[in-house]
Amino acid sequence: MDIKTLIILLIGFLIVAIASNQIAKVFQKIKFPLITGFIITGIIAGSSFLNFIPPEAIKKLNFLNEIALAIIAFSAGAELYLDDLRSRLNSIKWMTIGQLVITFILTSVTVYFLADRIPFMADFEDTTKFAISILFGTIFVARSPSSAIAVINEMRANGPFTKTVMGVTVIKDVLVIILFAIVFSVSKTLINGNEINLSFLIILILELSISFGLGYLVGKVLEIPFQLFFNGDIKKISVILIGYSIYLFSNFIKTNSVNWFHHEIILEPLLIAIIGSFVLTNKSKHRLEFRELLHDISPTIYIIFFTLTGASLSFQTLVNVFGIAVALFILRLITMILAGFFGVIAAKDPKKYLFIAWMPYLTQAGVALGLATIISNAFPEWGHEFETIVIAIIVINQLVGPPLFKWSLNIVKESHLRAKMDHLQSTRDAIIFGVENQSIALAQQLEKHNWNSRLVSLEECSIENTNNFEVISNFIPSVKNLEDLSLNKTEAVVLMLNDDDNYYIAEKIYEHIGMEDVIVRLNQRENFEKFHKLGTLIIEPSTAIVSLLDHFVRSPNATSLLLGMDDGQDTMDIEIKNRDYHGLRIRELRLPTDLIILSIERKGQMLMTHGYTRLRIGDVMTLVGSAKSLEDIKFKLDT
Repeated sequence: MDIKTLIILLIGFLIVAIASNQIAKVFQKIKFPLITGFIITGIIAGSSFLNFIPPEAIKKLNFLNEIALAIIAFSAGAELYLDDLRSRLNSIKWMTIGQLVITFILTSVTVYFLADRIPFMADFEDTTKFAISILFGTIFVARSPSSAIAVINEMRANGPFTKTVMGVTVIKDVLVIILFAIVFSVSKTLINGNEINLSFLIILILELSISFGLGYLVGKVLEIPFQLFFNGDIKKISVILIGYSIYLFSNFIKTNSVNWFHHEIILEPLLIAIIGSFVLTNKSKHRLEFRELLHDISPTIYIIFFTLTGASLSFQTLVNVFGIAVALFILRLITMILAGFFGVIAAKDPKKYLFIAWMPYLTQAGVALGLATIISNAFPEWGHEFETIVIAIIVINQLVGPPLFKWSLNIVKESHLRAKMDHLQSTRDAIIFGVENQSIALAQQLEKHNWNSRLVSLEECSIENTNNFEVISNFIPSVKNLEDLSLNKTEAVVLMLNDDDNYYIAEKIYEHIGMEDVIVRLNQRENFEKFHKLGTLIIEPSTAIVSLLDHFVRSPNATSLLLGMDDGQDTMDIEIKNRDYHGLRIRELRLPTDLIILSIERKGQMLMTHGYTRLRIGDVMTLVGSAKSLEDIKFKLDT
């Protein structure tokens, strides 16, 4: 193919892809998955309707499919971070075995016995029927990590059930690609009428070993763009080229191995890519940057891949096989229910999981479709019908799977959605004693950061209650009245009265309530020591302004950041309550790249932290970064 033809094809497909992206958003508004919109747009643009992308163009643009498949495999491997899964390894192990073994065996056997009712399989010999059946069984095992992550993020889900789901999803995709490599080789041998003997098994093991070795090498090569401090666009291009080079090398070996060894050596590019991504994710310090880079690339990759796949489909064939697809969807559903029962019972998980354990695993997307595309290309006689059935099943799974996953998260009470309110939901409470300009300004500032503040005056208050915060007048600071303010459920108390009243209230809180975060605005320097003995946080205005000015002179950027003067930046103290992070090194945290750890407090002592500092339950970590990233990491660490 000459360059001019390639450019014309790429420009034409680019126009279709842009349209596909816009049309898919319309589908999303009516509660359809994005990939459904991509596929339908591709069908309309393909030979079934408008013929904007004719069959010959699809073959010439196959390299786009190969690039997309490599990125999809990279994305699957990047989600398999072992430190995040350790607390649920037993449940993950048994649920994975159940989903992999039961689904694969039962669907393969059932499809084999129903082969006569599937039009394109009916006239084949038994060995070919068996080969196609195990290919179906392999694809039925595949799951979609990207869909699972989307639901988990949307529901703000966290907990043992969620961790098990995420672990099973990503591990299954690694194992299903290994399984596919084995099944694909066996199927080709059976369909071609060759014998499966000892030499076949030795060659298969050798091919898998080479793929694993190349995967490890790719993992090391993937580190190079991040080590050389390239800018973001160059890193993205480098990752794409590395992914495509896996396919180029695999095709080169396949083409030339016959001349070299008198035998066709087939390496599995998807396996190589997913192992490479796994190695980088677990064996390097670049996993977060790599994951974010893939997150940026993936939307474009999905548009290209699913649109091109849709264009390769025949609408008439899709209509003809839809009934078969529904029947196979039900078959897959039944096997997953049985696998869910097995996984819960074998892992001795809570019985409440028994009837919902299968719900998170229905959705399929890139990996399943990628495997179907490989089969379609390898077996052109019947592969197209095979791929069309798989796509129809994927569309059904995409419609049914996410709602069931959300429902299961609500049943186990691991979703943490915000309550519906007219205003932003407050996430923390503060009580400020003293009503004056500074205390009102403080309450208003806290309100901007989603704190719920109450002002308390010991006298008749001259201002009326506002819509933003409550004002309590004529308060008598007795122990009972302090308890009635629910101080034990309040994040912080700020004392802005005279020193005598401040000390009286601070002492009552210390003796009867035991709050840690009591902040005092000191009026007289000589009272510093007695407040200090109560463990309060003391602000002395006369020296605070000098210290603040000093920091502005010596480090203006850091001071403006800590004071919240930089748009989009904030600081937050987060207590580590999630036991999954107990004993984890700081360098092993999957922190967003726009967050910085300022300090860690442990049992009242400030730690000098570094990458190898191990976290402990109860540690209070002070971070600075974007508001969204702070909320995300707070959700992970303290739930």
